[in-house]
Amino acid sequence: MSEQVHSHQDTKRIVNRMSRAIGHMESIKRMIEEGRDCSEVLIQLSAVRSAINNVGKLVLADHIKHCVVDAVQSGDDQVLEDLGRAVDKFL
Repeated sequence: MSEQVHSHQDTKRIVNRMSRAIGHMESIKRMIEEGRDCSEVLIQLSAVRSAINNVGKLVLADHIKHCVVDAVQSGDDQVLEDLGRAVDKFL
């Protein structure tokens, strides 16, 4: 799999969501260091997991709308195999 530098219309939105999730993870780390209630920590971890899954959905939708469509239109069928592997790992 080759690494290509590219951006899409949702890049800023995705980066913003990732920044929020990272900040949330830092807060959870502090909660653990402070000895906060395990139930509270688990609830916050669940919220971060959900946020990360939603970021993944945005990345996937963006990838399909741009990379996959462009590649298929140019006759590159390898992108479909790559997409299948990526979706398997994401799910």
